[in-house]
Amino acid sequence: MAIKITDACINCGACEPECPNSAIYEGAIDWRWQDKTKLSGNVTFPDGTEVDASAFNEAVSDEVYYIVSGKCTECKGFHEEPQCKAVCPVDCCVDDPDHRETEEVLLSRQRFLHN
Repeated sequence: MAIKITDACINCGACEPECPNSAIYEGAIDWRWQDKTKLSGNVTFPDGTEVDASAFNEAVSDEVYYIVSGKCTECKGFHEEPQCKAVCPVDCCVDDPDHRETEEVLLSRQRFLHN
């Protein structure tokens, strides 16, 4: 399952540089698929969705840091545990019940984003 940041976030920013996928963004900051991934130009995802990896997407939250669930791999393929959870001083990086995924799916996403 992906990780989400709750509204208990104190906006310290400790999590953002730890994410190997650049799936974490500061509140109100728009995000891109290409940020810290190998994706560029027009990309076709495994499910057939086509996007421009360089295009900006609307921020998920205007108030606190947020995680783009489609980029989150729970650090699979990089670390033993999600680094955002490991460094968060207020434990606001939690499992996202709306985005439950298997380890196989997370590892497949990691390969897609970085190979």
